[in-house]
Amino acid sequence: MVPIKIAVASGKGGTGKTMVATSLAVCLAEIHSVQILDCDVEAPDTHLFLKPTITENQPATLLLPQIDEYLCTTCGICVDNCVYHALAKAGDKILVFPQLCHGCGSCQLLCPEKAITEMPREIGQINLGETDSGIRFGMGELTISEPMGTPIIHQLKKYSDEAREFIILDSPPGASCSVVATLYNTDYVLLVTEPTPFGLHDLKQMIGVLSVLDIPGGVIINRDGIGDNQVENFLTGTPYPILMRIPFHAEIAQGLARGQVLVDFSPNYSEQFNMLYENIINIVEHRRLLPQS
Repeated sequence: MVPIKIAVASGKGGTGKTMVATSLAVCLAEIHSVQILDCDVEAPDTHLFLKPTITENQPATLLLPQIDEYLCTTCGICVDNCVYHALAKAGDKILVFPQLCHGCGSCQLLCPEKAITEMPREIGQINLGETDSGIRFGMGELTISEPMGTPIIHQLKKYSDEAREFIILDSPPGASCSVVATLYNTDYVLLVTEPTPFGLHDLKQMIGVLSVLDIPGGVIINRDGIGDNQVENFLTGTPYPILMRIPFHAEIAQGLARGQVLVDFSPNYSEQFNMLYENIINIVEHRRLLPQS
């Protein structure tokens, strides 16, 4: 069985992304096998709500080029082909700028003198474990001062448990490379937004990303009742339906502040999340039956 991979994303931080991801995981875990991966490696927080027992820690590394000065002829091929400008020619030397390197390996492949090798540099860590309810858990943590979370996200996704029925990915906020890395190869994306001008602006960005990646999705409006109707009006002209509304309520804020999962302190939302994932299952299974172009 191929697991259904659901990403939970938002154009901005603080919209309730983790609230939705953890609630969905808890509801699914009642009758399905589930894994959740926290891909918000700069500020992971799903562990604060699910409280997993961490059983494994792995270093997250980035492969950096190392120049052998005895073999290097400073031809500059590696410099010319580095799209990230992580290499520079300075006199009779090739300089490496680690903070710019994405570890793509193109310099090593293109070097005619075989003067470049790749050496791992630790940029964070990956924590793996399981919750008391049997949810497999994975979390990436980017070391402070490191500029790029994308390599950690790629490594974290390699720990996807393909034996699970569902894999939920809690995405970073925004529409950056880290978000694209998280959403890539997922089956469905839940976009969490709020009914404000800022929420609408960032929602439009995320819908643009989904359109390019050709991933189906739906919208959850959090803090419903504040702001205006611009988000709802905009969505009427898109293929992205409003799947759920979560009101702006002090009880919800208080429960989350205590580190509780929404469906645990407000069980009435369990039915809505159950209906939500049943709709997602139908959409994903239908798409999988379509002929591949």
